[in-house]
Amino acid sequence: MAKTPSNMLPLGTPAPKFWLKDTNSNYFYSFEDLKGEKGTLVVFICNHCPYVHHVIDEIVKVANDYRVQGIGIIAISSNDTDKYPQDGPEPMAQFAFENKMDFPYLFDETQETARAFDAACTPDFYLFDNLDKLVYRGQLDDSRPGNNIPLSGSDLRNAIDGILYNRAIPENQKPSVGCGIKWKN
Repeated sequence: MAKTPSNMLPLGTPAPKFWLKDTNSNYFYSFEDLKGEKGTLVVFICNHCPYVHHVIDEIVKVANDYRVQGIGIIAISSNDTDKYPQDGPEPMAQFAFENKMDFPYLFDETQETARAFDAACTPDFYLFDNLDKLVYRGQLDDSRPGNNIPLSGSDLRNAIDGILYNRAIPENQKPSVGCGIKWKN
C-alpha cells in the first residue's frame, strides 16, 4: 500500500468541468448538474484502495449530514480499469450499493477529469464554495489505516461548516494520503 499525498491544487481554482457516467444511475452528469446550492464536495475514490475502505463509512456520513444542507456530493473513480478491473463501472455500482452511497459515483474512463483536478490519490477531497471556487483540498482527518486514530472527518467537516456558517477556512491544509491513482500508460 503505497502512500501518495494530494497535489494540493491552488485554493481559488475554479471547479473543473466534466461530463461523466454515474455508475449508480447510468446517466451522464456534469459538475453543473450535480453541484450543491451552497457548495460541492468532489472525492476521488476507488473500490480496492485500503485507504478508501478505511474512510468510506465516514465519507457516507459526511454526505448524509451535509447533502440536506445544500452541499452537493460527487465521488469519482479514475483508475486504469485494464490493469485494475475491480475499479470498473459494474464493480463501482456494487461498491456503492454495499456502502450505501446515495450520491453519484462517476467513472472517469479517460482520466481527463482526474488530470483537470490534479488528483493524485484515493481518497482525494476537493471542496468548492457556491461560486465553484476551491476552498479546501486535503485530508478527511488524521486517521489512517493502522494508526489507531478514530475517524471523525474533522478537517473536512470544519471546511464544510466554514462554507455553511460563513466562517474562515484555514489556508494551511494537510494533504490527503492514499493509494496513488492508477494512471494509464
